[in-house]
Amino acid sequence: MHGVPHLFDHPADTAEFRRPAHRAGVELYRAHIVRHAFVPHVHDGFGLGAIESGVERFRYRGADHLAPPDSLVLMNPDELHTGRAETASGWRYRMVYIQQAAVDEITGEHGWWFGDAVQADAVGARQITVLLNALWQAREPLAFDSLLLQLLSEFRRYARVSRTAQREAPSRFALVIEYLRAHLAEHVTLDDLAKVAGLSPFHFLRQFQARHYATPQQMLMAFRLSAAKRLLAAGEAPAQVAAATGLADQAHLTRAFARRYGVTPARYQRGLQR
Repeated sequence: MHGVPHLFDHPADTAEFRRPAHRAGVELYRAHIVRHAFVPHVHDGFGLGAIESGVERFRYRGADHLAPPDSLVLMNPDELHTGRAETASGWRYRMVYIQQAAVDEITGEHGWWFGDAVQADAVGARQITVLLNALWQAREPLAFDSLLLQLLSEFRRYARVSRTAQREAPSRFALVIEYLRAHLAEHVTLDDLAKVAGLSPFHFLRQFQARHYATPQQMLMAFRLSAAKRLLAAGEAPAQVAAATGLADQAHLTRAFARRYGVTPARYQRGLQR
């Protein structure tokens, strides 16, 4: 593999991204991680993939999960999660990150949601690994799109088409999430967020953390880095991206991006250009 970031702790750690130019909202990823520990971060789409070898440990929705070989990882959009190896030799895996709107368009269904973060399905995981590899190799748009539909058809059996009542119920924190996304480049205070939620500051902080399994600051940083990833993919210079997303400078962006996504911003952009 190419694209080993210089901030990785171990020379065996590798990660690569690929975005098809013709299909918005889709990003492919493959990696072998031995020592690197991903700090809490989010993806603005579903994170769907398969573990090829080794075991991953990650925290998601307030609980620890183990993903062994030939298992599937099924993450919903904007859910904070971590990631590190549970086995000495690390874990090797492939993912597709795909936005909700793209899933809706491709499948003709609305409201996909996954209840279990890990699924033990050796046959399904191996088939999905084959499809993810074929997608990585596909260069013709028609071939890519045909494989993408086939891949989502494989994941369909694990998806709930309508969200649970809890997720469908209006959240008093929905406006807070919107506020965080709209103010990435600003200094946001606890009082600001509590006012949006209509609660006293520390009551808001307790309630927010209980619902999202993260502090507002962790959520804000996750949103900042997710936005930075989109801007980098669009060709923006790292220094401009840092300023636009509220990070101190390009060095801060480089450190934070590598900790969350396993590659530096520059290597991420070069990987997408290949």
